[in-house]
Amino acid sequence: MLTVRQGMLTGLITQVALLVAIAGTVGLGVAGGLAGLAYGVAVVGLLSRALRRSGAAALGPADVVTLGRSVLVGGIAALVAHSFVGPVPVAALTALAAVALVLDAVDGRVARHTRTVSAVGARFDMEVDSVLVLLLSVYVARSLGVWVLAIGSVRYGHWVACRVLPWLRGPVPPRYWCKVVAAVQGTVLVAAAAGVLPRPVVVLALVAVAALLAESFGREAWWLWRSRRTGPDRDADLTAAGAVHD
Repeated sequence: MLTVRQGMLTGLITQVALLVAIAGTVGLGVAGGLAGLAYGVAVVGLLSRALRRSGAAALGPADVVTLGRSVLVGGIAALVAHSFVGPVPVAALTALAAVALVLDAVDGRVARHTRTVSAVGARFDMEVDSVLVLLLSVYVARSLGVWVLAIGSVRYGHWVACRVLPWLRGPVPPRYWCKVVAAVQGTVLVAAAAGVLPRPVVVLALVAVAALLAESFGREAWWLWRSRRTGPDRDADLTAAGAVHD
């Protein structure tokens, strides 16, 4: 177990080490280096603040896994930023993204196995996922069009919608389907970034992902719209839905 201070310091040092390794092996300009470093500093600052507010004294095992995944995303941020000023090694970018996606299936299991599930850890995991798909969509959009950004920015669009429509902020029953859609979203974006498939196939796959995201978020919005009430009745609905899901 790492204390919060030790974890943040370790994460930042690891982030810098990865950026140096990328610069030394495949090349990385100033813009990319600054973007990766800025990402790492932002993650450390926001995570340490969230952990302090929650009263946590140390990082759980799953938090360490997610922090490692976040470091990989920092490397991707650096490469995507560099792509605007020069060519980037696609193999390095897609390799980092693929490992980050694989680790996404690990941290949740670690948290449940070690009984260290926490609200901060779940939020950290979700935000790292959101940044990863956004970065991949930015990279892919440079070759396929800005419409791809809609696929990677759904999480942030939902955040804006919640500010405008407060009823969207309510809790929803857990659905395994949401995890499936998120996994498909990341996998398709990595394949699109790798450029190993014909353009028509990639476009069709991305359109399918957009449809899946619309269905997933639309169903949650519809459930919240129909359940715009508070109190024991709504709590009972959520409990029942959770029992069915389990």
